[in-house]
Amino acid sequence: MKDNEEKQSLYLVMGGRVTDPRKVIFADPESIHVAGVFDAYENAVNSWRGNAQRTVDDAEMKYVIVPLHDLLEPEA
Repeated sequence: MKDNEEKQSLYLVMGGRVTDPRKVIFADPESIHVAGVFDAYENAVNSWRGNAQRTVDDAEMKYVIVPLHDLLEPEA
C-alpha cells in the first residue's frame, strides 16, 4: 500500500448458534447469518445491536463484529 492511500475499513456482522455462550464457536457454520458488511464501525454496531436484541431470549445465539480490514491486510 502506498503512503498516500487510505486503508479502507470493513466490518462484517454475523451470527448464529454457538456451542457455548461464553465462546465464539459456531455449532453449524453453514447456517451462519451474515447481517452485512459495513464501512463504518458505528453502522456495524447498529446492525450487531439490532440482531443481538432480536435474539436476546436465545442464549445460544451470538452475533459478532469482525474487522475484515485487519484480516485483508494484517501487516498494515
